[in-house]
Amino acid sequence: MEQLDLRDLLTKSYAVCDALRSANVGNAQSLNSPLRTQLKSELALFGSALAEADGVVADDEIEFIRVTLGYSLESPIIKSMHHKRYVTPTIRKGVPEILKYAVLSDAGNKLQPDPFKRQASMIIYDTFKVFGMSILALRTHETTSADAAQLTSYLEDMEKMLREYAVWRPGSQKFYQTVEPSVDLASAKAPAGGETPDLTTGGEASDDLDEALAELSSLIGLEGVKRQVNLLVNLIQVQKMRERQGMKPADISMHMVFLGNPGTGKTTVARLVARIYRLLGVLRKGQLVEVDRSGLVRGYIGQTATRTQEVIEEALGGVLFIDEAYALTVDKGQGDFGQEAVDTLLKAMEDHRDDLVVIVAGYTDLMERFLDSNPGLRSRFGTVIHFDDYTAEQLMAILRQKLEWQEYQLSPEAEARAREMIEHRVATKPENFANARDIRNFMEWAIANHAMRVARLEGAGESKDILGTIQPEDLQDWE
Repeated sequence: MEQLDLRDLLTKSYAVCDALRSANVGNAQSLNSPLRTQLKSELALFGSALAEADGVVADDEIEFIRVTLGYSLESPIIKSMHHKRYVTPTIRKGVPEILKYAVLSDAGNKLQPDPFKRQASMIIYDTFKVFGMSILALRTHETTSADAAQLTSYLEDMEKMLREYAVWRPGSQKFYQTVEPSVDLASAKAPAGGETPDLTTGGEASDDLDEALAELSSLIGLEGVKRQVNLLVNLIQVQKMRERQGMKPADISMHMVFLGNPGTGKTTVARLVARIYRLLGVLRKGQLVEVDRSGLVRGYIGQTATRTQEVIEEALGGVLFIDEAYALTVDKGQGDFGQEAVDTLLKAMEDHRDDLVVIVAGYTDLMERFLDSNPGLRSRFGTVIHFDDYTAEQLMAILRQKLEWQEYQLSPEAEARAREMIEHRVATKPENFANARDIRNFMEWAIANHAMRVARLEGAGESKDILGTIQPEDLQDWE
């Protein structure tokens, strides 16, 4: 499959613009200027806003934008950048206008024939993404999470539109592949004749990464979690680009703290993070080793350190996920060896900083106490992610999804009853409230009751509707 760098993406994007104008998609022929001119100006604004995030648009950044987009030195856009040294402190809200034309075309199948296979929107999206990462990779200083946050926010708005109109395509569904460009500052200078510099790549295709990120995006709820993971992914990708150019990458701590109540998806996200880190080249294996206090702490001096070291060895090259990590240090008296596990873990995080990622998880308040239990513990974790409780509507969506996976459905009456029960549970939040775990238990209870009821019905085995439909009576007496 063809691999595309920024130059190839721009070529395809210009072809998209020309095709949309020729087909008069969205009355494009009535515009004062061609769509490719609009694309260039929107990319220039986007790139300069990213460049200005550190307070000034540097000469190298202006020259990269100029040469990549084919502007002359006398272009009003370039002269404005040189004169003002900035464009805007933040990227404007919304999505680029050119993307709206592409989405209209893809969603309405406006191009006949369509050489882009209804993926014009994805070509435009990937062009903005790789162009933005190229700008951030030009920095002579470290790219910060605040810089990456602007890029992430803008891309999220674009992705949201693509998903709403059902034209989003993960890597394996694209007829093209994108890879991160290796930006050579020397070749980014304008050559004779004003030709676009060669931005060839040195990376590998990101199909699998697209799939992993698509899986993350498909999770119900967890919007804040997805945003933080995407931000970290973009930051890591930019650092990889800088590293390939011999530039100093930022020293980013990959260790994480997951804060939240039970059943909010922490383990699921941890598995995805392990996979994403492997695909990004942060980890060589990407396995997830999950433990809690009982898997680390032993009853005699020295045994805990030995056992913890064994678990660490198993996790090398991947992610060590410690659930309810606060149990290692909270309210433990003399003779408890939980602190020994923490001390061993801290040493391993330093000794294997390039081959081990640790994610600790648990209740928010208790985890805060855990992080304060050792002077060097909190500083080891670069990312703290809060997992909010699910809403009743989100839990209903999870229930429908889980039932569908098992080839069941709720009757209209059962759906109304289930909603009533879940809304009451969310409103009262009993001591054993466990978010999605409650829904799994609820589903298993309903399926078991359904089986008992259906087993007594004559001829039920001949009806898929009876065998696959949960009725209100199957939901009774669940607590």
